[in-house]
Amino acid sequence: MTDPFKEADATMKVLTVPDDAEGRIDAWLAATLAGDFSRSRIKALIEEGAAVVNGTVMDEPKRKVRAGDVIEFTMPAPRDPEPKGEDIPLDVLYEDDDVIVVVKPAGLVVHPAVGNWTGTLVNALIYHCGASLSGIGGVRRPGIVHRLDKETSGVMVVAKNDLSHRHLSDQFADHGRTGPLERAYQAIVWGRPRQIKGTIDAPLGRGHDRTKRAVKNEDADDAREAITHYEVIERYGETEDATCLASLVECHLETGRTHQIRVHMAHIGHPLVGDPEYGAAFKTKANRLPEGPKRVVDKFRRQALHAFLLQFEHPSTGETMRFESPPAKDMEKLIEAFRSIDKPSEP
Repeated sequence: MTDPFKEADATMKVLTVPDDAEGRIDAWLAATLAGDFSRSRIKALIEEGAAVVNGTVMDEPKRKVRAGDVIEFTMPAPRDPEPKGEDIPLDVLYEDDDVIVVVKPAGLVVHPAVGNWTGTLVNALIYHCGASLSGIGGVRRPGIVHRLDKETSGVMVVAKNDLSHRHLSDQFADHGRTGPLERAYQAIVWGRPRQIKGTIDAPLGRGHDRTKRAVKNEDADDAREAITHYEVIERYGETEDATCLASLVECHLETGRTHQIRVHMAHIGHPLVGDPEYGAAFKTKANRLPEGPKRVVDKFRRQALHAFLLQFEHPSTGETMRFESPPAKDMEKLIEAFRSIDKPSEP
């Protein structure tokens, strides 16, 4: 994967925090780099991994600067900040004046960013919705209130006006603790978790590679609460010692961190099939499969993850809206290949 902050047109500034400095890192950088970027732009760049403090990626804009800190701040070259509409097909499940619910295909980036300035879901939405999306929630991310990884397929809701954006954003920030918001995913993982049902409560933060996440100690500067509830739905290739080759798992998010399901399942020893970043060490597991399923797994080039369920409160009517989508064709083919090993057993 290309590091977006190593592009040829990016520049890096190395700054040492003086003894009299104080306040948040985003505010300090904005003042120090006056005229280069706005504070909001600096905050967004920090969240994307552009700041390295004392050799460690720091994606928390509220982190306080300390005297003597050495900050390496990578600044991409100025670009056209306003994405344009592009005629990219959309799979629309529902649409009204307030929201649009779509099924994002694998391979489609959600919003423009360094390395993907065109060909995104946002470009498709601007073309489909027209001026109604203009500026809603920010120029680069109009209407976006949650995301899916590029290679994860599934259901997404997008706001079409400011009121809807605020209402939906509040629901996602609350993680469904006080409202009807619910998000559920289907994943195919290697092996079978020891417990049929379980909860993974493990904080996440930046990994050594700024594009990846890792489980962190809760007192780490960049640790963020991350909770995933999972249930084994089917088991494939079960052996006499009660283990199996792979499992279909349903995951419900209590929080929504970047790469959360992928990192959490790998953390308990059951990474997603096809995951090139968190499951690479398990790639040879495919050698244990019969020839037919092995060919299907070898051709599957992404993490086996699909956001099949999304439920939320409609921002205008207050009605609970619930949408489900079957797995994408490539993942359905993968499931059928595993089912062909033997008749899948109940957990």
